[in-house]
Amino acid sequence: MRELREEQEISLSELARRSKIGKGTLSELESGRRNPTLETLYALTTALKVPLSTALHDLGSPARISGHAVDAVLIERFEAAASVAETYRIRIRAGTEQESGAHTPGTTEHIIVLAGTARVGGVTDPVLIGPGMHGSWAADVRHLYQAPSGDVEALLIVRYPQ
Repeated sequence: MRELREEQEISLSELARRSKIGKGTLSELESGRRNPTLETLYALTTALKVPLSTALHDLGSPARISGHAVDAVLIERFEAAASVAETYRIRIRAGTEQESGAHTPGTTEHIIVLAGTARVGGVTDPVLIGPGMHGSWAADVRHLYQAPSGDVEALLIVRYPQ
């Protein structure tokens, strides 16, 4: 995170303000004394206007990260002239719900549910998606992941415009 912040010539205080993450927490993350959650990494990478996978190179291969309800493994990052697409294998844990903050403008998410039933999409208009089904939503607004009855296994593609 320090490299990304310094490349953009942003102070720790400014990143804390933009991401709404405490300056002390940022300092601990940068020094390696604290592990980030999925929610924290999204807040920081959104504030830095970079895809999440940009911050995952130090987490090992394959990169694994967890949030309140979602466990994710980065499978692939694909860069094209117009966008960066990340593919994740995700598990939404049974009976949990996770709200994700808005990502950078123009970001979209696409899910293919392999097992279970997920409630996903914009916070105000989530949809139920079962095995073999797919859905997509704007991810530049607050959005939701929920497993109302049993674990959900899925593929998630996050597409960021360049």
